[in-house]
Amino acid sequence: MTKKRILVIDNEEYIQEIVKICLETVAGWEVITAGSGKEGIVQSEIHQPDAILLDVMMPDMDGLTAFEHLQANPATKEIPIILLTAKIQAADRHRYAQRGISNEIAFQPPKVIAKPFQPLELAAQVAAALGWNLDK
Repeated sequence: MTKKRILVIDNEEYIQEIVKICLETVAGWEVITAGSGKEGIVQSEIHQPDAILLDVMMPDMDGLTAFEHLQANPATKEIPIILLTAKIQAADRHRYAQRGISNEIAFQPPKVIAKPFQPLELAAQVAAALGWNLDK
């Protein structure tokens, strides 16, 4: 089995590092990071990751705008995206649903992971959201 490649798009470097360490250590996945929505779009085209973890609240280009760009691009529209965000109130979930993102298990696996997250559980949450096994 080939190693999964995950792109983490978050403007906070310590979040990038925590996610990278957790996913590489626990799941054995390759993790690429980007510090902005614009950089993340470029990195997704270059590296064609198996999934993207995307922060919602970022300066310049927020995560929802980056999501729309990724979905509009034929080269990246098939890449699964999971929002990594502290904004998970009902109004936020409604906005995500309008953009095709859901965290309702009845409809599909979660596509939103809440911050703060438990670092040692993150790989399992990502795997569950995407229907992946955690076997290295």
